[in-house]
Amino acid sequence: MKYLVLIIGILFIQQVSAQTANNRIDFGNDTLADVTVHAFMLNNKWKEAPAAVAIINHSDIEKTAPTSLLPAINSVAGVRMEERSPGSYRLSIRGSTLRSPFGVRNVKVYWNNIPITDGGGNTYLNLIDVSQINSMEIIKGPSSSVYGAGTGGVLLMNSLPNFSNEAQHHVTAGITAGSYGLMAENTGYTYQSKQFASTLQQSHLQSNSYRQQSAVRRDTYNWVGKWQTNSQTFDVLAYYTNMYYQTPGGLTLAEMLKNPTSARPPSGNIPGAVQQKSAIYDKTGLVGVHHTWKISSAFSNEATVMLNHNAITNPFLTKYENRDETNTGLSEQFIYRLQKKQFNVTWINGGEWLYNHSRIDDYYNLNGVAGPVQFKDNLFANQWYLFSQLQIKLYKLIFSAGLSYNNQLLSYRRLTDTTMLHDLRTQSQQVITPRFSVSYAINSSITWYGIAAKGFSPPTLAEFFPQDRIFHSELKPEYGWNLETGFKGSLLNNALQFDVAAYRFQLQNAIVMRINAQGQQYFVNAGGAMEKGVEVTAHYKILQQPFKLIKKLSVWGSYSYQPYHFYNYKQGNTDYSGNGVTGVPKNNFSGRIDVHTRNAYYLHIMLFATSAIPLNDANSVFANSYQNLQLKMGKNFQWGKWQLNAFVGADNLLNQQYSLGNDINAAGGRYYNPAPLRNFYIGCQLQL
Repeated sequence: MKYLVLIIGILFIQQVSAQTANNRIDFGNDTLADVTVHAFMLNNKWKEAPAAVAIINHSDIEKTAPTSLLPAINSVAGVRMEERSPGSYRLSIRGSTLRSPFGVRNVKVYWNNIPITDGGGNTYLNLIDVSQINSMEIIKGPSSSVYGAGTGGVLLMNSLPNFSNEAQHHVTAGITAGSYGLMAENTGYTYQSKQFASTLQQSHLQSNSYRQQSAVRRDTYNWVGKWQTNSQTFDVLAYYTNMYYQTPGGLTLAEMLKNPTSARPPSGNIPGAVQQKSAIYDKTGLVGVHHTWKISSAFSNEATVMLNHNAITNPFLTKYENRDETNTGLSEQFIYRLQKKQFNVTWINGGEWLYNHSRIDDYYNLNGVAGPVQFKDNLFANQWYLFSQLQIKLYKLIFSAGLSYNNQLLSYRRLTDTTMLHDLRTQSQQVITPRFSVSYAINSSITWYGIAAKGFSPPTLAEFFPQDRIFHSELKPEYGWNLETGFKGSLLNNALQFDVAAYRFQLQNAIVMRINAQGQQYFVNAGGAMEKGVEVTAHYKILQQPFKLIKKLSVWGSYSYQPYHFYNYKQGNTDYSGNGVTGVPKNNFSGRIDVHTRNAYYLHIMLFATSAIPLNDANSVFANSYQNLQLKMGKNFQWGKWQLNAFVGADNLLNQQYSLGNDINAAGGRYYNPAPLRNFYIGCQLQL
C-alpha cells in the first residue's frame, strides 16, 4: 500500500509543482533544494542526489539545547540517538540497537572528510562538543562503494571555516547553566583570509545529572585549519578531549517506579554502581589531514591520513578495565570529471585502510580500585576496502553505480595465559558490495530516486571481544540487500519542502546480543530481520508575506514507520520469528514550530514522540510510549560588530517518566535508564 501511495503521488506532484516551479520564494538558509551535499563525493544538489541523505545545518543545531547533538539528530526521520546516561550515547540509522548495548557501532563517521570511526568499528561520538560542529549529513541505509562495508549508514560532520577575500577575525564565547548542576562554556577564535582559514575552540561541560552516579565532566580543545594554493588544499583537524562520566546502570521497572533517580543497587553477588564507583575516564587525541590536489581540469586526487590515541579507564560492576588504543587511517581517491552542458561524468576510484591496536587489562574492581589482575590482552584489527564509483548525468537523469571490495582481519593474544601467547586470527569473508542508484528530475522542483545496494557489516572489535572476555572467532558478518524509492523537492512556490521514502532491507545473519549467567554481554549470529519502513519529512513556511510583528513562521516535522520483525530467528528451542525487532519503535515523530519576530525575538517548540519499544527478543516487555516536549526562546542583540544571543530553554515540559536509552535483553529485567524529569537551562552566546 505504501508503495502504491508513492506512485499515485506522482500525478499530484506533477500537477501542483508544474504550477509553482517558475515562481519560487527564497527562504535563505531554510531552502534545501539548492544545497550541495557531499555524500558519495559527488557534490550533487540535495534534491538531485540519488541517495537517501538528510541535512542538519547550523541553524537546526542552534534551535535546540546547546549542550547535546541528540535533539538535532533525532529530528531526522529514521535516525535514533539514545542517551543511557549523560555522556553515554547510542546511534542507529534505520536499524536497531541490538549491536550497540553502548557506544556507536555499524555507523561510519567522518569529520571534515577524516574518519573518526576506528579500525575496530567503534566511534566515540561523545567526545565532540556541539559548538565544534557546523553541519551534518546523514546517509541512510547501506552505503557500499565509497564508504566500504556497513549496513547502518554514514554520518558526515563538517566544521571547516570558509575563506574570505579580506582578512577577518571573529571571536565567540558562550555560557549555559541549568538544572542538576549543568554548566557549559565555550570560546573560539576564527581567522579567515584568501588562502588560509583557522578556527581554534575550547569547551567545558559539567553536570551532576538526574540520577545517582551519573555526573559528567568534559573538556575539549579543537583546531581546524585550511590552506589553499592554486591547485591544492590542505584541511587539518586536531582535537583533544578529557572526559569523565559516571555510569549508573539499568533499573528494573519496580526500581524505576520507586525511585527513578537511583543508581543500580546491589543484586545477588553483583555489587551496585555506587559501591563500585562505575565510571569511564577517557583521554583522546586525534590529528588528521585531508589533502586535495586538482591535477588538471578533469583529474584530481584526495588523500587522508589520521592518527589518534585513546586512554580509557572503566571501573565497572564486575571488573576494572584499563584500555589503551592506537588508531591509524589512510585513504586515497582518484577522481575524473567530464563536464559538458547536458552531460557530466564523475568516476572515482580509491580505497581506505583503518588499523586499531588495543591493549586491554582487566582487574577485579574493589570498590572503585583496581585489584588483582584478571586478564591482559592485545587485540589488532585491520579493516580495508577498495572501491570504484561511476556517476553519469544526462539531462534530467542521474545514474550512479559503485562497488567496494571489503576485508577485515583481527588477531588476539592473551598475555596472562602462556597457552595463548600466539595470535588467534579471524578473517571476515572478502565480499564485493555493489550499489546502484538513479534519480530523475520530474521538473525543476521535484526529483524521484531509486536505490539498490548490498550491505555487508563485519563484527566490530567490541563484538568479537565483548564483556565475557572470550574471543568469539565464530562470529560472522551480517549482510543483505536494500531496495528503496522516494521523492524529494518542493511545492507551493517552494513554501513546502519534502522528502518521502520507502525501503525494504532484508538483513541476514543478524548480529544480536546475548547475556550469560554472570550478566555479561556477548554476541551471536541469529537468523535475520526484515526491515521495511516509510519516512516522511516536511518543512512548511507558513508566512509568505510577513506580518507586522512576525517575520518568519514555519512548521517542520518528520515521521518514520518501522514495523521491523525477525525471521528464521531461534534461540535454543525458542522461535522468535515474527516478533518485532528488539529496541525499535514502530512509530517515531518529531515536530517543530519556529517563530521569528521583527524585533529579533525567536521561539522554537519541539515535540519528540515515540511508540512502545520491545525490550527483549520475546517481546514480553515493552517500554511505554512517551512524548518529550522541548522549548527554546530568546532574543538576538546587535551593537555594531557585537552580536549577542540570549536564550532560555526547557526539556521534558510534560514531566513524563521515560527511559531514553534502554538496556535491551538485560539480565534480571534491568532495562531502564530513566531520563530527567522537567528541567531548564539559560545561557547566552557572544560573537564579534
